[in-house]
Amino acid sequence: MIYQTRAEWLAASQKKVLFFGMSGLGKTYLSAMLRGAGWFHYSVDYRIGTRYMGEYIADNFKREAMKVPFLRELLLSDSVFIASNITFDNLAPLSTYLGKPGSEAKGGLPFEEYMRRQNQHRAAEKSALLDTVHFVSRAREIYGIGNFVCDSGGSICEVVDPEDRADPILRALSDNLLMIWIEGSEAHTEELVRRFDRAPKPMYYQPQFLERKWVEYRVERGLKEEEVNPDDFVRWTYAQALDHRQPRYAAMARNWGVKLRAEDVALVRDVKDLTSLIAAALPG
Repeated sequence: MIYQTRAEWLAASQKKVLFFGMSGLGKTYLSAMLRGAGWFHYSVDYRIGTRYMGEYIADNFKREAMKVPFLRELLLSDSVFIASNITFDNLAPLSTYLGKPGSEAKGGLPFEEYMRRQNQHRAAEKSALLDTVHFVSRAREIYGIGNFVCDSGGSICEVVDPEDRADPILRALSDNLLMIWIEGSEAHTEELVRRFDRAPKPMYYQPQFLERKWVEYRVERGLKEEEVNPDDFVRWTYAQALDHRQPRYAAMARNWGVKLRAEDVALVRDVKDLTSLIAAALPG
């Protein structure tokens, strides 16, 4: 770890952290708070949606627009400009592009196309995570900002091997930032599942996990691929994904960083609170 002890962390004039864990437990809340206090805020999902998948997203918008005669004519004459408007607080264009597999009549994608987009996201996430180190230097050299926070996506654990001490992504990140897992309780998990059930959204998963669940779901319900309700499939998959990710997050914290409880994170109100909370998680 970049900070081996509590004393090293507290004495550091330039503090650099990366938050990881399931969406909805406080990563973005803490990152926004630190940004408001003058820290440089690097969002992995924002980087994915702009630098690495922006063209895919915009082309998908254009593909849909070309189906509408009025918009088709305007596009072909360069009379309109179509682009995504991704922000730190609104990543919907990226999520929409990833999509959900199942019946096209119900808004789903053919499974082959769905997996193609998942693979695009995997490559983009790996690159965006490795870009973090560049942005640490960029923040300091261009803007004179030494304090740095990386808000990683919930799927970080899907693109690294937390048990491999030579994992290139984890080595690069842990050499430059303190990796902090925000650990949710069973109650948090239940609430995340309820929240997802109300508004299911596309997510990235490991291909082996997805392919296995796609078969299990259809066998269990006796459905052909084109009969699958996309929302029902992602709801069914989500709770199992949480169980799949939990031990991977735990291994990342055990081998590469520290962990904070989501209950404690919810009580943080300023940088001083957070600094003290992180200090308590480090060895004395």
